[in-house]
Amino acid sequence: MDHVLDRFIADAHAIVSRYEDSAERVTNIAPLMRRLLDSDRSFLQPEHFRSNPEHYQRNAIHISSDGHLSLFALVWLPGQWTPVHDHGSWGVVGIVQGLLEERSYMAIDGEITGDTGIRLRRGGVILLNPGSVTSFVPNPDHIHMTGVAEGLETCVSLHLYGRNMNSFHTYDVAAGTRYLIDVPHQESR
Repeated sequence: MDHVLDRFIADAHAIVSRYEDSAERVTNIAPLMRRLLDSDRSFLQPEHFRSNPEHYQRNAIHISSDGHLSLFALVWLPGQWTPVHDHGSWGVVGIVQGLLEERSYMAIDGEITGDTGIRLRRGGVILLNPGSVTSFVPNPDHIHMTGVAEGLETCVSLHLYGRNMNSFHTYDVAAGTRYLIDVPHQESR
């Protein structure tokens, strides 16, 4: 691994060890993500920029053996969006290139305790430019969809999660249901 990336991962692990609270973790890791974005980015290898014409692409950069951290480079071609989903974890996201749009959803009835009878309503929107850093915490779950509008350039974003992000809940807003799905990614060497 690159020394800049090694430092980012080591510092993030130290923060996770120091703080139990998700809000404290993201508050302290967000400046590290900004520092990583401001670096020469030599840690990003060609395989981190792989795209897929069918859907946004998740390229693993680092997955901790203890399961407490995972870092992915997500590549979004114009018109590619996630489904409405949550993460079941905290996370910090930084934008390398392009414009990423995040559309939030809120549970009308408060905390979601089951997989049916879920009433969501649209919340606000955030537009993330290169160099932007955002974060989220669970409980209540951060429910949103993200993507790149048609006609814009390809977006590359870095996503650090507080677990191995190999699954998440997707929501069918009209049906009021959610499903836990496995989320594939491309391994990096």
